[in-house]
Amino acid sequence: MLQDQLYTSHQSQSYVSHIRVIMSTTPSRSNHKLKVFIADDSLVVREHLVTMLDELAGIEIVGQAENVAEAISAIRNLKPDVVILDIRMPGGSGIDVLQSIKQDRAASMVIILTNYPYPGYQQKCLAAGADFFLDKSTEFDQIPKLLERFKQDQN
Repeated sequence: MLQDQLYTSHQSQSYVSHIRVIMSTTPSRSNHKLKVFIADDSLVVREHLVTMLDELAGIEIVGQAENVAEAISAIRNLKPDVVILDIRMPGGSGIDVLQSIKQDRAASMVIILTNYPYPGYQQKCLAAGADFFLDKSTEFDQIPKLLERFKQDQN
């Protein structure tokens, strides 16, 4: 199984607030696809993730959320394999989402992707059950690699 990896940096950026859940259906490329859910308040980040992950075989984006309440509800209903989760979101924090979905066992793997990669956040997220903690500004490109390793571990 994947082991926890710690990523830190001290850069931060502001975030954009949007409120809606976007569900998508993607044509099947293979029989068993890794279902991924994206919870981030930034439309730009979500679009970048969708574009990047759409190029990977065997990955299906099953939904997106822009705030905490919609993320928790959609993740419970969709039960994705992987959740990519921001920390700062309208209506609470990504840590609230993380604790809820880990309690419900609604996702196998959670990747925290944040502009706030402070050690305190990192420790809190990993203690709450996050599998990975990534800095948006320097480690965005790690996500496809992590998903590929997770897919291989599932086979």
